[in-house]
Amino acid sequence: MNLILFGPPAAGKGTQARRLVELRKMVQLSTGDMLRAAISSGSELGKRVEGVMQRGELVTDEIVIALIEERLPEAEAAGGAIYDGFPRTLAQAEALDRMLQGRGTGVDLVLRLKVDDEALMRRIAGRFAESGRPDDNPDSFKVRLDAYNAQTAPLVPYYLAAGKLVEVDGMGSVDEVAAAIDKVLAGR
Repeated sequence: MNLILFGPPAAGKGTQARRLVELRKMVQLSTGDMLRAAISSGSELGKRVEGVMQRGELVTDEIVIALIEERLPEAEAAGGAIYDGFPRTLAQAEALDRMLQGRGTGVDLVLRLKVDDEALMRRIAGRFAESGRPDDNPDSFKVRLDAYNAQTAPLVPYYLAAGKLVEVDGMGSVDEVAAAIDKVLAGR
């Protein structure tokens, strides 16, 4: 199964993806994690994206698509992937469709975690205080949220038209959101 967890930054995608990885033994393809790993490695790619991420801007489609494509064999071996933070633009969604179609598969389900902006700001303030992640500072987060609303939210009609979008209330506790996701997945 190829599952996309979709929603704004701090909606809980990573938390739910890690839980699903444990339960379903799928591979989590988190572009945020991949980019942070590139920064930590000190690679040329890491150096290129570090400033972009600290400003809260989106990394180019070209870089993100290449990161995902590199991990597709691993996902196939596991029987599917949970895409966390990807796709973020219509171009990325179309690229993912082409990559998966070229491998004889496709996106099976898109779970949209719905969370209001005020709750997101509270979550990010807590996460920044706890982890100190540079891309979680309140100024960067505001830029990330604005970018999401402008560039990523338009994917809702794309996946709705494809009949793949299911919305889940992301305002509950981690366990409540997990139960809602499990209910959706039970029928698949």
